[in-house]
Amino acid sequence: MGGEAARTTRLGRGLAALIGDVENEAAEIARSRGQRRIPVAFLRPNPRNPRQAFTNADLDDLTNSVREKGVVQPLLVRPVAGEADAFEIIAGERRWRAAQRAGLHEVPVVVREVSDKESLELAIIENVQRSDLNALEEARGYQELIDEFGYTQAALAEAIGKSRPHIANTLRLLTLPEAVQVYILDGRLSAGHARALVTLKDPLAAARRILNEGMSVRDAEAIGPAGGRKGGGRKPDKDADTRALEKTLADVLGLAVTITHRQGRGEVRIKYTSLEQLDDVCRRLKG
Repeated sequence: MGGEAARTTRLGRGLAALIGDVENEAAEIARSRGQRRIPVAFLRPNPRNPRQAFTNADLDDLTNSVREKGVVQPLLVRPVAGEADAFEIIAGERRWRAAQRAGLHEVPVVVREVSDKESLELAIIENVQRSDLNALEEARGYQELIDEFGYTQAALAEAIGKSRPHIANTLRLLTLPEAVQVYILDGRLSAGHARALVTLKDPLAAARRILNEGMSVRDAEAIGPAGGRKGGGRKPDKDADTRALEKTLADVLGLAVTITHRQGRGEVRIKYTSLEQLDDVCRRLKG
């Protein structure tokens, strides 16, 4: 009887009160999981964030989305030691910047108490999963974990959830000349292009040739050690849309991708050099 009476009393309070109860319960669940809303002014960027490039063009689409729908996915933050109402962003700096541009005063966050090492791990994992990092930013994040926290490549691969060959191949990008690294950071060279340059005697000259001739990753891989094309053959004709799609897929997979398209049909080829790379491709395709 007591339960029936309580239920009748609750229903008798009206729909508005019932909705208020549901919202309060949802808010309590969010608080119990560390999620809440805080002013954007309380947040500060993480100097260790592996992602350093934030261009206006990069933020335009996200800002429009935030202006229309708000920040859908909470930012991951941690309290700043010794300061009240101050939180350092672990992951989600793009969303924070877009929220500021959109004129929002508050954003949803999930608060975590984590160490510097855990913060950098989480930043890399979140950005890589969202494809927010380019290959060089990813490499710099890996190198910082190795230099500052003593990771081996094997331990880093396990912590980040990547294969060891992927870690090794990505770190090799840091050996490229600074000018080539700039091309990677600003998106003019893909990860696949960059990996093709690592073993060349003059990667800067080869990089400039790739840009001038609009080479695909496969074309770049055909460049000989001295910077000339293997076999001296003529670069095959390929339209700009196909080359752009090859670049996009190569960036996502970190491997050479070739698309052959004729008369409405064709094939996509993904080149791998180890079983670990094949496993990584299979894992990505499975979602």
